[in-house]
Amino acid sequence: MTGDKVMCAADSTELKNMGLTAGLTNYSAAYCTGLLIARRLLKQVKLDSMYSINEKVDGEYFNVEDDCQDKRPFKAFLDVGTARTTTGSRLFGALKGACDGGINVPHNTKRFPGFYRGKIEEVVNKRGKATGEKEKTKDDFNAKVHRDHIFGCHVTTYMNALKKESPAKFKVQFSQWEKCLTAMKAKTCEDVYKKVHAAIQKAPERKPVKTTAKPTRKVVTPGKSRVYTNSKKKWLRHYRLSNEERKARVQEKFAKAMAAAKN
Repeated sequence: MTGDKVMCAADSTELKNMGLTAGLTNYSAAYCTGLLIARRLLKQVKLDSMYSINEKVDGEYFNVEDDCQDKRPFKAFLDVGTARTTTGSRLFGALKGACDGGINVPHNTKRFPGFYRGKIEEVVNKRGKATGEKEKTKDDFNAKVHRDHIFGCHVTTYMNALKKESPAKFKVQFSQWEKCLTAMKAKTCEDVYKKVHAAIQKAPERKPVKTTAKPTRKVVTPGKSRVYTNSKKKWLRHYRLSNEERKARVQEKFAKAMAAAKN
């Protein structure tokens, strides 16, 4: 009834401080954001030393609940809101990052990239003819596909293909990625994300944002039609007259009119 209490928050734009200046909205960046909030939160509740980061990121199922220590792991539930929970959604990238970061989030692998739902297929005999019967194939989860999405291997593959096919389109679409790879001294996106993961593990704290001082305003023209100015703009603001000021203004105009009539 009193509203929600926010214990911790993280945003993909914070990854710029760790060297990731491109691709802040893809699945890999969502994974990094989930990893960041997990390490930040566990450090806040003093569980970071007990539940460390998952060193073997292979795309397989991982949850710290399977290896509880003296204190139980921090448990959280994924609230997707109004977002669509389609297979391969970035929401589940953030979930996977939070799990690999040491938070206990109940989940399964059915919505990760690389999961393939079983299909109903018609049964054929040895000669290849349909028998009229149908059977459902088993669900399958390819962890390698999931790992490729975590480390952006699919992005690297597309970048290299587009660079050979159309260098002009490559410069337009991946110019920021080229700058990022050069700045991070990396050849592939996987190298970049590995360095970002290491940076998150080393210092997950939120860095203070440098704010510029607010421009001070000055009065250029005093009075009820006052003109203000600062280092960025100039504007006019009208102030309402009181009853006494209105009466005085009328008397002033009347006196000027009488003086003009006498002259």
